[in-house]
Amino acid sequence: MFGIVPRTLWERRIAPDARNRIPLAARCLVAVDRDAGKVVLVDDGLGEKWDAHRRDLYGVSASDGLDAGLARLGVTRDDVTDVLLTHLHIGHAGGTTRRGPGGALELAFPRATVHLQRRAWHWAHAPSEKDAGSFLAEDFELLRHSDQLHLVDGEADLFPDVELIVSEGHAVAQQLPRFHGDGTHLTFCGDVIPTHAHLAPGWITAYDLFPITTVEEKKVLLAEALEDDGVLFLEHDGAMAACRLREEEGEPVFREAVEV
Repeated sequence: MFGIVPRTLWERRIAPDARNRIPLAARCLVAVDRDAGKVVLVDDGLGEKWDAHRRDLYGVSASDGLDAGLARLGVTRDDVTDVLLTHLHIGHAGGTTRRGPGGALELAFPRATVHLQRRAWHWAHAPSEKDAGSFLAEDFELLRHSDQLHLVDGEADLFPDVELIVSEGHAVAQQLPRFHGDGTHLTFCGDVIPTHAHLAPGWITAYDLFPITTVEEKKVLLAEALEDDGVLFLEHDGAMAACRLREEEGEPVFREAVEV
């Protein structure tokens, strides 16, 4: 998760266990616009299709977090109108499908349109040797034969006050949803800034396909967040959902955790 950053540095931020694993979340964001009849879900997490071996390998704990979170908002999976997938890595799109009562795969959000960058879709079907292990066809292949897949070409204003920013450092055509309102914004940072420990531009993951690009993209996100006191949503941070920044000696640094 920290690339070439020495363990003696990163373990001060997030302590590892005996197997060198750190606690991470697979956090989703739900945006509800009751006037427009929209329930938008950004990424859908790990899903529930993990076997015992992979659960042990990654330390995956069973969780009903997504369903419980939707219930707290008074909605269910059937109410979700749109799923925005940043990309198709297993920790982001694993919940797109699930096992039905008979064990067959089915789409987990039966009435939702799934929005994804076209290049991300094609890359997931022919990835490089470096990132092939990050994709599982069972997570997304059902979309090919459905009428629920919407492939997006580049940056776009998907809905009023919701734009898609395309990032190329971590994965090909990762899209970062940005929500605007009240003179500020919230950016879903995906794997460009997965945790608050990754706010330093050079702290990037070894998974990144194009590390220097990630560094430059991160600098832009940080500067934009400083401009209007924006919120950075942290998909994988085990301790906080989001944060705001402050400026220190001309550089953006962590200011405070934010409840979302």
